[in-house]
Amino acid sequence: MRMVDIIEKKRNGEALSTEEIRFFVNGYTQGEVPDYQASALCMAIYFQDMNDRERADLTMAMVESGDQIELSNIEGIKVDKHSTGGVGDTTTLPLAAMVAAVGVPVAKMSGRGLGHTGGTIDKLESIDGFHVELSNEQFVKQVNDIKMAVIGQSGNLTPADKKLYALRDVTGTVSSIPLIASSIMSKKIAAGADAIVLDVKTGDGAFMKTVEDAKLLAEAMVQIGNNVGRNTMAIISDMSQPLGYAIGNALEVKEAIDTLNGEGPADLNELCYTLGSQMVVLGGKASTIEEAREMLEEVVANGAALEVLKKFITAQGGDASIVDEPSKLPQAKFITEVVAKEAGYVAKIEAEDIGTAAMLLGAGRATKESEIDLAVGLVLRRKVGDYVEAGESLVTVHANSEDINEVIEKIYTHIHLSKDPVVAPKLIEAIITK
Repeated sequence: MRMVDIIEKKRNGEALSTEEIRFFVNGYTQGEVPDYQASALCMAIYFQDMNDRERADLTMAMVESGDQIELSNIEGIKVDKHSTGGVGDTTTLPLAAMVAAVGVPVAKMSGRGLGHTGGTIDKLESIDGFHVELSNEQFVKQVNDIKMAVIGQSGNLTPADKKLYALRDVTGTVSSIPLIASSIMSKKIAAGADAIVLDVKTGDGAFMKTVEDAKLLAEAMVQIGNNVGRNTMAIISDMSQPLGYAIGNALEVKEAIDTLNGEGPADLNELCYTLGSQMVVLGGKASTIEEAREMLEEVVANGAALEVLKKFITAQGGDASIVDEPSKLPQAKFITEVVAKEAGYVAKIEAEDIGTAAMLLGAGRATKESEIDLAVGLVLRRKVGDYVEAGESLVTVHANSEDINEVIEKIYTHIHLSKDPVVAPKLIEAIITK
């Protein structure tokens, strides 16, 4: 088998065989296929696409290129959730606690952030003492005991994907549906979940800017998951404005706690219930979405979900007293209100640029080497559709430097007001099950 023949076959629009896909992935991972041939095949895939079987084969070849997490000793159906990312995406913490509280095991591997704000791991590390390193035995025991654990990603999970992504990033082939879908799903499948719920974001703050593109990606990932024996579904959710109010690590942990107290932002709350209901049904604890939602609402109302969060924090070495006293989380030195210059309705919050403003404060990473300041960030005081009087706060800036002029300028530039009433964007655009 020759790599050049595989490239020419895909260039001509033909489907690659399972053996050809494995030959490519194994050869590239082991350094036997050079970058120039791998990039040529990625470009051929970019233009010629892949069918459902090819996408599933590519995903499984990447899964098999490295470690696979063994979770068979965890009792029950393990359900994982993945978000394609955005600004202020605090969902994992309250969602996992809710779902675990109704008895569905959440065994989650998460990453660090690169961009606007930290990833789930960074947010958790704003809790004093919290650690994300657990042995496989500790991980399994914790999930069996309290139904919830979150650890950092293994160093040798899907090495083929890591290598391919770095190549795609510099060869103009990132935005290919089969390559994106197989990249995401390979990591989820290698992490050992039995069922997967996907939150595919769309809008200004998302990778997929249009609903149509988000649906294509969601359908591709759902088909891959179902084709390889993982019960998979996806929700298309809005990221045209930041999710919730908080953008920043400790600030988002506080917002997660507020949500589990029944006092969170309406959009974050609704997204948690929507995703969580699907997870509870896939986890076999409810037969309908309506029944699952009632169960989730009950564990929030009676405090059971909050108790799971406390047990989870304690189990991983953290100070669980922050749940009752969020002021123990890292605090910024300077709090500044950015007020509206005129009265009006919030017409648009450009999520990506507002996320960049938070990153300028130190809430996110410009490069992998950047240090995150866990205390800083932004808290929105108005969302799209809300009315604000002149002089009322639009955004609260939490900073550890007094020099925030660039951040304030970004806020004024990228939050737009209108004299006329504005309808808030629809949160859930679609649900994809096949």
